[in-house]
Amino acid sequence: MTDTIHKPIASNANQQKEIFAAIDLGSNSFHLIVAELKNDQLLIIDRMKEMVRLASGLDKKGRLSDVAQQKGLDCLARFGQRLNNISAQNIRIVGTNTLRKAKNGHHFIKQAEKMLGHSIEVIAGREEARLIYLGVAHSQSENTDNRLVIDIGGGSTEFIIGKGFSPSYTESLHMGCVSMTLKAFADGKLNDNNFKIAELYARLELQTIKNTYRNVGWTYATGASGTIKAIGKVLRAYHDSKNTSDPFPGITQKGLHWLIKEMIKQKEIDMLELDGLNSERQAIFCGGVAVLYGAFKVLKISAMNVSDSALREGVIYDLQGRLSHEDVRQRTINHLLKQYHVDTQQAKAVEATLLHLYQQVQQQWSIEQFNSEYTLQWVALLHEIGLSIAHNQYHKHGAYVLENSDLPGFSRREQHQLALLISAQRRKFPKKSFKTLPKECVQSIKYLAILLRLSILLHRDRSEKTLPKIQASAKDQAITLQFPKEFFKKHPLTLVDLQQEADYLKEVKFSLAFK
Repeated sequence: MTDTIHKPIASNANQQKEIFAAIDLGSNSFHLIVAELKNDQLLIIDRMKEMVRLASGLDKKGRLSDVAQQKGLDCLARFGQRLNNISAQNIRIVGTNTLRKAKNGHHFIKQAEKMLGHSIEVIAGREEARLIYLGVAHSQSENTDNRLVIDIGGGSTEFIIGKGFSPSYTESLHMGCVSMTLKAFADGKLNDNNFKIAELYARLELQTIKNTYRNVGWTYATGASGTIKAIGKVLRAYHDSKNTSDPFPGITQKGLHWLIKEMIKQKEIDMLELDGLNSERQAIFCGGVAVLYGAFKVLKISAMNVSDSALREGVIYDLQGRLSHEDVRQRTINHLLKQYHVDTQQAKAVEATLLHLYQQVQQQWSIEQFNSEYTLQWVALLHEIGLSIAHNQYHKHGAYVLENSDLPGFSRREQHQLALLISAQRRKFPKKSFKTLPKECVQSIKYLAILLRLSILLHRDRSEKTLPKIQASAKDQAITLQFPKEFFKKHPLTLVDLQQEADYLKEVKFSLAFK
């Protein structure tokens, strides 16, 4: 049986059918969805879900246990088979709270990527919130009023206010159904005291958004993902058991209050039995109820409906948007250009030269083409954002901004690569910094950094005159630039800069020649 997401989306006019896949590596569950783009609609044609409970595998030092990692890898081995015959550019895999926190998360990710044959993006909390909102918005009727969306995961809870398909406020708080269960219900007991403790934890987390979200307000609230869907099923089962003709009101404070009292009566998490609750969710259900009850109380939510769509559906829509030139990452870049008052004329001149050089050497250096051209465009446009902070070491200021800002659409890895390229744009080549990259992409990023350095150098005079076409050829650890006759007589500063650059690159065993 298929689910239809009833929102039209952009597609190529000649495109009849295309398959997309998204994997959500959540703190509680791993999810895979496969969707078919047909007649401008996304139809979910397959779903897979396993309760991995990755968050439960974190020890006191923030490291994932071998058992938790193996359970996750076993799940992904099964998911991996379903990805066969789907185009690599139509697959996106995202990791959330636990992989953000785990100190050895890179070890798990490396093994998972090798097993799946695809890269994994660990996304920031606010980026997770944006994608959740996108998934929910596409599953509901269009409305111009503010909507509040809440998604309780295993290790974090996302709160979003937005209109239509555009989120206005996004926040990710450090509480989820697994983490709250471990905090307040670790002994497995259900009583008034530990529910009050859990509510207090939730209230404390919510203080950071309480006033802003209340002041902005919303017309209706929607809950997403497994915990809230499970709560909705239990409350609906209770409502139906009363044989009333009244319509189901959704999740309400009154319903949550009944649910907590009912759980306390049962005294033990292991003994918890509620109509509508499946056994897989039993162990972490009470933690999720406490988080939602705290949110209802602090934000004064009167009622909430439940969405079938969440993060993975948002990932599919965001991915499809990227491939049809509706990439939210470009909007983020444009915002940064305005925010940091970038000289766009200079940035675009550097971009043009950078892409010209790249296109000549890309095959000779065997640089992966799918993402590298986007990366070069973005880093060229952003290379001077640090100037708005200070000219002295502006490359380091720019790198810090990109590494630490919330950038909608970008994964942590993408941000780190952009920051590294910007930090490497001038002076000594920061070879130690490249050790932070996965081994398989170190050489490609080094090549991109060298092309960026040369492009910036060639536009140092900030002239409005178009730079003459420069021929480039390359081999393993070398690049040769050929300039028009008489060029260096008219540009003696460029000659000196190229000689200095050759010395810098020699330190990293790279040869720059020019004539």
